[in-house]
Amino acid sequence: MTIIIAIDGPAAAGKGTLARRLAAELGFDYLDTGLIYRAVGMKLARTGLDPSAVEPAERTARALAPADLDAPDLRLDAAAQAASKVAVIPGVRAALLDFQRQFASHPPGGQGAVLDGRDIGTVVCPDADVKLFVTASLEKRAERRLKELQEKGLEAIQETVLADMRERDDRDRNRSVAPLVPAEGATELDTSDLDADQAFAVALRLVRTKVPA
Repeated sequence: MTIIIAIDGPAAAGKGTLARRLAAELGFDYLDTGLIYRAVGMKLARTGLDPSAVEPAERTARALAPADLDAPDLRLDAAAQAASKVAVIPGVRAALLDFQRQFASHPPGGQGAVLDGRDIGTVVCPDADVKLFVTASLEKRAERRLKELQEKGLEAIQETVLADMRERDDRDRNRSVAPLVPAEGATELDTSDLDADQAFAVALRLVRTKVPA
């Protein structure tokens, strides 16, 4: 029986870094589910199509291949915005749901899986052994995203990053399909005043109560 750890939360809360570190520490396989949506959104954007267009988005999601997750532009902010748009389309979510569940139930390493995203504990893996909801204040998350963009050599204005993040939060929390909310039974972890090492230490202690060493 494999162990599933579901980690949800808004953008730039630190859930991706946390999920990768937990997976490495536990010897589990990791899936960044946001990359799946980013891959769909960017495949549309690269060909000049609007990620909000329902039929092309659904068609692209059904045809998505694992190799598509290796595209170098999936970490750009444009990919994050595109992902948020395709993620509100029911047909896209349905097409990608089986992929995520298959990974969780049959991870390549066979020991366990750590998945992070927006609806892992609520929709994808509601029976996950451990559920975490990682969050932080809007201002702190915008500060982190600005620093990340600047470290990549990209020009960014704090007010613009803050406005974009607020818009994305509203979209994620108010969408009709799988809105961003803590899953039932999830433990909330606020990283506003924690660095990556502190957040990892807290999360590992929580996980160890369910997944003994």
